[in-house]
Amino acid sequence: MIEHVPAEHDGSADTTTDPTTIRAQAIKLLARREHARAELVAKLVARAFDRDASAAVVDDLAAEGLQSELRYAEAMVRDRVRRGIGPIRIRADLAAAGCEAETAEQAIADGEAQWIDVAASARVKRFGDPIPSDIRQRAQQTRFLQRRGFDGETVRAVLGN
Repeated sequence: MIEHVPAEHDGSADTTTDPTTIRAQAIKLLARREHARAELVAKLVARAFDRDASAAVVDDLAAEGLQSELRYAEAMVRDRVRRGIGPIRIRADLAAAGCEAETAEQAIADGEAQWIDVAASARVKRFGDPIPSDIRQRAQQTRFLQRRGFDGETVRAVLGN
């Protein structure tokens, strides 16, 4: 029998508090991909599980090494680098997901991305190979790279001084 799962749950009295059931659902979610602690708790609450019970189960999973903020952050960094996103935006995305700044910095440092190469690749993919000499095109490409999360030094290195 397929149960109806509400899109968002308000935390009312009809929530499930059974840790075994919550754990099973949390493990199913973690089997698909890494999740930040806050994200995993929110998904469990959306599936009509009690917030406090869900948080306790996620804490237990983290203690067992089944849920890890660092692994989540590293996976997000790899994904964002592959998509041509820079470190400034990656930090913001990790903060929005509830990762601590220290964890975000460690994941970004561990990723060992060559930010100039990532930015250059994103620029070429969007605008083609030649570096623009026209000031308007140069400004357009600068804004593009800044929106992607690259700092001024990296943008200057990619577009030339």
